[in-house]
Amino acid sequence: MKVTLFATLLLSVAAGSAFAQQQPQFTQYGMNGMFLNPAYAGIKGYGEFNLIGRYQYFNYGTYGDANGSPRTGLITGSLPVLATNGGVGLAVYYDQAGMAKMTNAALSYSQHVKLGAGTLGIGLQGIYTYLGKGTYIAIDENDVNVPKNASDSKFDLGAGFWYESPKFYAGLSVNNLLRSEYSFKSGGTEGTPSQYLAENHAYLTAGYNIDASSNVVVTPTALIKAVLPGEFSSSSKFADAKNYSFEGGVRATIDDKYWAGLNYRHEESVSALVGLGFGKDNAMRFGYAFDFIAFNQDARAFSSHEIMLSYRLPKAILNTRPAIRTPRYSF
Repeated sequence: MKVTLFATLLLSVAAGSAFAQQQPQFTQYGMNGMFLNPAYAGIKGYGEFNLIGRYQYFNYGTYGDANGSPRTGLITGSLPVLATNGGVGLAVYYDQAGMAKMTNAALSYSQHVKLGAGTLGIGLQGIYTYLGKGTYIAIDENDVNVPKNASDSKFDLGAGFWYESPKFYAGLSVNNLLRSEYSFKSGGTEGTPSQYLAENHAYLTAGYNIDASSNVVVTPTALIKAVLPGEFSSSSKFADAKNYSFEGGVRATIDDKYWAGLNYRHEESVSALVGLGFGKDNAMRFGYAFDFIAFNQDARAFSSHEIMLSYRLPKAILNTRPAIRTPRYSF
């Protein structure tokens, strides 16, 4: 493909090593279960809404109108549905990296089953994705492999499991089950359009709440992300270690109002997280995460920044009318 060095770097940033990071990543993943897993919908028994803005690899570099820093805006909502013992959720994000723009909307339903001290959620989601490719700067303007103001959209599916208890949570999910293929017209006059294959993404996450004192809870968290190219029947689908990414961290929460923590993303960054709750019952929460890019700064940047604003509704209660019984009537 005949593109400039800068365009090649942009594509490298968007793709990461091997197939990594076709989808955006978030440092505050421990408070963002709805983005990771459809089974999370309503699992906590109350409604919640999150708004996150992320500026990854801040000021990575520009060339013309292109910005090499991936920028993402995400909004999620989750509500329990007590009548069906389940929950519904929505996650919508806009992600831009260089000339590539992605808008994604996922509608989820989770069925909840009591399991031991906690609840198991079994979730499904329908996904709509719009991909747009701007005008890349090519050495050969007629190169048929270079997209030019092209776009495509597809529907896809996702599924997952989430277990939630007062002390422990864990979730496993996979999306892009249909592995949709996107086609983009180029500036060339012949040849086939350029292709983009949305590979399966899998997320495994867990956390454990430790009561350090009467008002301090310490929560270790972990997240494994994977891009799984190829058919599920392929023997090599899970074999390439370069397609996996690991994160681990810990945060301390005081009186369910203040929190601070640290996170490590394998071969990328070390992060600091802070936040506070305010309003009635600390229903409103504000969080900030700073990523120090500790590895390969020349090909990335010095830092990434992430802001979160969330709101929790009161615990949902199923209102039922008690039966009225008399010697003559029962209704």
